[in-house]
Amino acid sequence: MTETKNNNGLKVIAGLLAVVLLGTIIYTVSLYQDKKKREGELTAEKELVVEDLRSLQSEYDKAILESNATNEELVEARDRIAKYIDSVQTMKADLSTLRRYRNQVAVLRQEREELLKQVDSLTRSNTLLAMQRDSTFVELEKQAVFNDSLVVQNTQLAEAVERGSALNLSDFNVDAVKERSSGRLVSTPRARNTDKLKVCFTVADNVIAQAGDRQFLIEVLDPQGNVLGGGSTKSTDEGASVTYTKATEFYYENQDLDVCDFINNPAGAFQSGNYMVNVYDDNLKLLGTSKFTLK
Repeated sequence: MTETKNNNGLKVIAGLLAVVLLGTIIYTVSLYQDKKKREGELTAEKELVVEDLRSLQSEYDKAILESNATNEELVEARDRIAKYIDSVQTMKADLSTLRRYRNQVAVLRQEREELLKQVDSLTRSNTLLAMQRDSTFVELEKQAVFNDSLVVQNTQLAEAVERGSALNLSDFNVDAVKERSSGRLVSTPRARNTDKLKVCFTVADNVIAQAGDRQFLIEVLDPQGNVLGGGSTKSTDEGASVTYTKATEFYYENQDLDVCDFINNPAGAFQSGNYMVNVYDDNLKLLGTSKFTLK
């Protein structure tokens, strides 16, 4: 009877795990499809903006060829549109930004009509061209401010995403343990009884972090402040470096994950005194610190 209940319990657990796994897969696929959809919309919108700008550029080319004399305003406007095209093609923007660029095309078309009217009447052109030149400068200044704002927003967004996708610890503890002859590990406060250190931490869930293999670095400082075991050193391109006792690896799936590892003392027995244990991520960011004393 007990065996039947145990089997039923295992089936229920297996069913729940299957439901959780299915939900995770559906959620991941949905995120991927949404990303692809947004990328497709962004590409299509960018192509429409570039097409409108190129059409307007061709109209300026035609107007310049039909003009009896070279008109500096027409040439300047055409060159400015070429810069807009380069900006749109190389920029990293969202859909709302590209749609604002499309609205700008309508403004540029209206500006073209005004320029052509000035070309048709040389008597009025001097006054009209002067006004247009001032208007152009204002538009350029506005566009420069707008572009600077976009750069700042994109930089802030990138920094926010980077911060938001970083892994953090929700729990962290270190325990000195002695290994019994049976293999069982028991906690001990005494240095002479300590066989190894048990370092455990919980990696908090983060839905926007990248899933996959991860490596954290464990740094153990003995009572003299030396890295236990001599340690290896890891450096970043920015010049930061950490000397660590052991690297622990795990596979992260955007959910809370408990990780434990054991630290031996290559020199033999542990010394009495105060110890400090630090955990760093693969970018050498300090995630947690724990202190303990062995008598």
